[in-house]
Amino acid sequence: MKFDTPAGPNPIDKGRVIGIPHDRIDGAAKVTGTAVYAYERHDAAPNAAYGWIVGSAIAKGRIAAMDLTAAEASPGVLGIVTHANAGKLSKGNMNTAHLLGGPQIEHYEQALALVVADTFENARAAAALVRIDYAPEDGKFDLAAERLNGVIPPQGFGGPADTKAGDFDGAFAKASVKVEQTYTTPDQSHAMMEPHASIAAWNGDKLTLWTSNQMIAWSVGDIAKTLGIPKENIRFVSPYIGGGFGSKLFLRADALLAALGARQVGRPVKVAIARPQIPNNTTHRPATIQRIRIGADKDGVIDAIAHEVWSGDLPGGGAETAAQQTRLLYRGENRMTAHRLVTLNLPEGNAMRAPGEAVGLLALEVAMDELAEACGVDPVELRIRNDVQFDPEAGPQRPFSSRKLVECLRAGADRFGWNKRNPKPGQMRDGRWMVGMGMASAFRNNLTEKSGARTGVDGMGKVIVETDMTDIGTGSYTIIAQTAAEMLGVDLDQVTVRLGDSRFPVSAGSGGQWGANSSTAGVYAAAMALRTKLAEKAGYPADQAQFEDGLVRMGNQSQTLASLAGAQGLWVEDSMEYGDLDKKYAQATFGAHFCEVGVDMDTAEVRIRRMGGAFAAGRILNPKSARSQVIGAMTMGVGAALMEALDVDTRFGFFVNHDMAEYQVPVHADIPHQDVLFVDELDDKSSPMKAKGVGELGICGAGAAVANAIYNATGIRLRDYPLTIDKLLKAQAA
Repeated sequence: MKFDTPAGPNPIDKGRVIGIPHDRIDGAAKVTGTAVYAYERHDAAPNAAYGWIVGSAIAKGRIAAMDLTAAEASPGVLGIVTHANAGKLSKGNMNTAHLLGGPQIEHYEQALALVVADTFENARAAAALVRIDYAPEDGKFDLAAERLNGVIPPQGFGGPADTKAGDFDGAFAKASVKVEQTYTTPDQSHAMMEPHASIAAWNGDKLTLWTSNQMIAWSVGDIAKTLGIPKENIRFVSPYIGGGFGSKLFLRADALLAALGARQVGRPVKVAIARPQIPNNTTHRPATIQRIRIGADKDGVIDAIAHEVWSGDLPGGGAETAAQQTRLLYRGENRMTAHRLVTLNLPEGNAMRAPGEAVGLLALEVAMDELAEACGVDPVELRIRNDVQFDPEAGPQRPFSSRKLVECLRAGADRFGWNKRNPKPGQMRDGRWMVGMGMASAFRNNLTEKSGARTGVDGMGKVIVETDMTDIGTGSYTIIAQTAAEMLGVDLDQVTVRLGDSRFPVSAGSGGQWGANSSTAGVYAAAMALRTKLAEKAGYPADQAQFEDGLVRMGNQSQTLASLAGAQGLWVEDSMEYGDLDKKYAQATFGAHFCEVGVDMDTAEVRIRRMGGAFAAGRILNPKSARSQVIGAMTMGVGAALMEALDVDTRFGFFVNHDMAEYQVPVHADIPHQDVLFVDELDDKSSPMKAKGVGELGICGAGAAVANAIYNATGIRLRDYPLTIDKLLKAQAA
């Protein structure tokens, strides 16, 4: 099925199951431990051996010598994989560095060996006996120091590196009010609960990987290329994933090394990347330096806006496209954005929840707050005055498919009690606490990806859906079941959903906030094909048949799904493909964040007192799981604002705080009640579901609302994230 014209009335509009809050259908399996994760597949791969990764102790250079003698003689050791015995390996299309290094070393903690033993403890102990002599080389590890060496990066998901409209320089020079500031964000780690983990088993030349991976088809292709074997010989199984946030979009070292280890020792091998290895071995969100210039009239109406971004990555990597939202969020006839990529020898930088906008809005929305103050305009009103209903770079010929930013701003402000805010900083007190309110707009592009599914009805009248779509804790099982139940007129408990297996039709996968809308649209396509087939078997015109209560009806006639499916069942497969509506219309999700903080007068400790937000993201498929997604994202926004930072040792090129003891993330005590309001919206140009993504929108702007609240509480404007106690105390003393 192809979606190339706006969606009209369709079966999803009935709203019997879709749009209703539902508990997750996989919830019971998760709380009872029957939902098995990658490292736990003892049933599928019994008698698995254990692998432990030996990572590089330098960031750049070569292996001069590797002595495995002591490790090979260690108790229980079955084999050791290195570049010398792994066979010819290529590099996946979506990997920046080789997953198995040697003799060349590309980054600190790059996997150089896998020790395989009969127990986990034996593998770990033997790995400590591997002796490696290095020939180090000088590397570049400091973004600020290398900033002037930045180059134009290749085009990626964020579109072109640079954009321009009008005459920014001329308009900015003439502006009545100007804001010109530089903001910095640090490297950040995904810090998901489940580490990267895989079990590999070979059956002849056929490889099966039970793995924790967000994008099944991408990684099947990449491991096929890396190993030099046909994709048809590879099966990925990933039905449950304990979080990923982008770190599991691509093939990682655990999967490749498990496959290599299993091939060498002739039995299944399981590998988990240890928590302290993850930040340096896998991926992270790159640090940014962002320069923002805004020119406006005295009423705060923007005429000129520019956003320039510098970030770093390994050779062949990509930029953190932090100016994406600035291209679409606010008006201004004269504008420019630019990204520059600096070559650094730090571990790979790549996608982390809302890549681009999450850190871009940390800068832009503080700059907007600074503009509001300079103009003497309320921050909410300033954003309303600069709303634009079309792509401001392309002009009115490319309107937004649906844009409810103003509705979010007004509804969110009213619900939060924004009118009680004192606009003058440092005026509100609650005992020893300085109290302040801040807000920020939320924006995230709406992306759609081709997605397929197989849908069937068995002889008992139950509906089955199969797709390689993954559930990373986001509720994919439930919204896919809701879609099938709505389309085929059955109750939710009459639907079985099977996910995360490369034997199933290729889906959009979980990433980029496209997963829910795209994957359910794929199920919609398959369900429409199944409806047609069932109606034909019943002898009814497909466009007149009604599906409800497990029946196919036409007028006063009806037949059960079970009777039409027959004892053998009835199956169809289809996918949803997209035309050019995203080129004709700008498509995005919007929202407004509000935050109240308290800052201790003596210690500068920051406490979040309350948070709220209003969001417009098309049809909300399951309000219960959507709220869960948003409050989780808001929590990550608090982490980015107040504590999260990978500290770089710029002498040796590694992240020093590489475990959960020293990489700080918010805990329950840091987060009070979060209020979420979904503004009613149907986007008929997004998909037949009339939905859009919501999982990343909640992090976009949340940290800036915290930063702006701290300024309102204290009068201290910090532009270097995270906004930690030491920075506040230093500013207080200045």
